[in-house]
Amino acid sequence: MNKPIDALSLRPPSDGETELARLQPLFDRIEAGASARERDRILPFAEVALLREAGYGALRLPRPDQSGLTFRQLLKIVIRLGAADSNVAHIFRNHFTVNELYVRRARKGQGLVWQDAVAGGAIFGLGNIELGAKSAGGVLPLTTIAPEGDGFRLEGTKYYTTGTLYADYVLVRAATPDERLASVIIPVAREGIEIVDDWDGVGQRLTASGTGHFRNVRAESAEVVFDADGVGYGHAYSNTLAQLYVTAIVAGIARAVVNDARRLLLGRTRTFYYATAERPADDPLLQQVLGELSTDAFAAEAAVLAAAEALDAVGTARDSGRDDADLAHDAALAAARAKLIVDELAIRSAGRIFDLAGASAASRAKNLDRHWRNARTLATHNPGVTKAAAIGAFEANGTRLPAKGFF
Repeated sequence: MNKPIDALSLRPPSDGETELARLQPLFDRIEAGASARERDRILPFAEVALLREAGYGALRLPRPDQSGLTFRQLLKIVIRLGAADSNVAHIFRNHFTVNELYVRRARKGQGLVWQDAVAGGAIFGLGNIELGAKSAGGVLPLTTIAPEGDGFRLEGTKYYTTGTLYADYVLVRAATPDERLASVIIPVAREGIEIVDDWDGVGQRLTASGTGHFRNVRAESAEVVFDADGVGYGHAYSNTLAQLYVTAIVAGIARAVVNDARRLLLGRTRTFYYATAERPADDPLLQQVLGELSTDAFAAEAAVLAAAEALDAVGTARDSGRDDADLAHDAALAAARAKLIVDELAIRSAGRIFDLAGASAASRAKNLDRHWRNARTLATHNPGVTKAAAIGAFEANGTRLPAKGFF
């Protein structure tokens, strides 16, 4: 039986390093079973519950005399959790996005109800993408909300409902009959909601990134937030955090590759026919591979944290009521650049780990291929070629990145 971790009591966030030190023992515990869970498809409900109890989802939430962690501090922690288990880290991606757009800055009304829920450990999921909806430049969902009495009725089907199977609340993007966009934030247990774990991707297999059905679901008036300038998705570049959070997980995978590579090398007793040392860990060629993997992980983390600082500048401006339009574009640009380089580094590293052990590393029991599969799957979140083209257009002609949706 695992020893209890005394530091896991829910408490207000302080500084990033203190929080990381508090959470790292839990991340170590999560990492210990990550490979087996992924190999045997064991959904990580227990691991999510531990993070809930530890207050992981409340790290950005303001508390008395504290503003919550900065984005830089948060994403450094996300990288560490991603290194432990990229699936578990991914489950919380939509939670932090919803928290930032609709919960963290709330000062009255329903927003305070959601704040109290997050402070108590509640997790938020998301229902946004639809397989049948227009995608090229279109943001109007097929999911609808129709007025009924003093509330609404929600009807539709979503795909990529990542994390919602583990969540307490779900934000559903919908439109009224007259095409007004809104976010509907409701308890997952409400009648008419069905979350189906039918995600069949090659990677990130435990995130439950499958289908969500919303059949004649009642939504109270306070649970529906219509898009407006400066409100939720009405903010320009409102999806930057969601994109950078994914990139942080990919950087975590690059770190996981280093950790597994080190264990793989130190655990080897046999070596190659023409090795330069009897002990594999003393072979300078294998040391070189490990050194290059370590360097890739360092560069990936540095890119994420640099982009996070740009996002912090947006948050500071927004919290103080200052104009953040230019800063928001700068942060989106930094996140796009970080994605391109971090995806490349992690995918390359995840393939190179096999250079340390040859055919024996390909054992299904070792499950080392999960790093490549998970990094490759996460990298498909928004096409890199589109981001590269958008960055190039900005560099060449000053054309701003798309301000709405994912690109």
